[in-house]
Amino acid sequence: MTKRRILVTGAAGYVAAQLLPTLRERYDCTLIDVTTTERQGREAPGVQVQSALVDDLDELRPFVAGQDAVVHLAFIRRSNDQREQFDGEMDNIRMAYNVYRLSLEENVRRVVMASSNHAADFYEHLLRSREMDMLPATNDIRPLSDNYYGWAKESYEHLGFVFASGTLGRQLANVQIRIGAPRDLDPGALQGDQEGYPFRRNLGAYISPRDLTQLVVKAIETEDIRNEWGVPWQVVYGISDNTRAFWGLENARRVLGYAPQDDSEVTWAAAVYENLTSQGVVGRVGRAP
Repeated sequence: MTKRRILVTGAAGYVAAQLLPTLRERYDCTLIDVTTTERQGREAPGVQVQSALVDDLDELRPFVAGQDAVVHLAFIRRSNDQREQFDGEMDNIRMAYNVYRLSLEENVRRVVMASSNHAADFYEHLLRSREMDMLPATNDIRPLSDNYYGWAKESYEHLGFVFASGTLGRQLANVQIRIGAPRDLDPGALQGDQEGYPFRRNLGAYISPRDLTQLVVKAIETEDIRNEWGVPWQVVYGISDNTRAFWGLENARRVLGYAPQDDSEVTWAAAVYENLTSQGVVGRVGRAP
């Protein structure tokens, strides 16, 4: 069977390093980034240097042409200066637009976009104060962020809807993955009040490499991703099956068939147990008040 052709942008990055072992085996991958050096300083094999994602469609077009899907992970990071942050995020939005536009014009079947949980950052103070228990993964709640980074990610998502709607000539199917915390948990981050929000967030946002990889593969391969209005556009949260999750996985499970295998509570059980025992929680379980 002929392998699907997949373009991965940002292929020397941290998230790509978790995905590529499986993607290379499963697909015929074209890998591009502005560097061939991974974060750890190692050379990223097979990655081609390409700096035209922001402003040169003609130079980028040959990489997009003939692909079945594009997995867009590329991201421009700027300093903490607010003006530079804004300018950088505008470049990121331009990159996302170029990926959508070229994918539309070159008849790419699917775009998988690395969005972020920060697209809905505003709601976290409601979760922290217990005014909300869960942020659902539905179209019933508008993503709102109180920072440029999250605002840009929400803009990716809305741009994706525009391209999926069909008003630009055809429906470009796309999946937006609001990635949670794709990294090992520092046991020190699990110290302190086990009832507190930081403890819950560190455990609830976690996604393991194999769950993240499964979710991306499902986002690439699921044939029908239409929402209730017939638009092939889904926004899903990228987390594992965490006991302390506070973002919903309803449509990731229902539409994409996502079946996460890991749970931060189990993966980091020793650190969680140490925290609970140090707070005296384990000894209080089942004890009358």
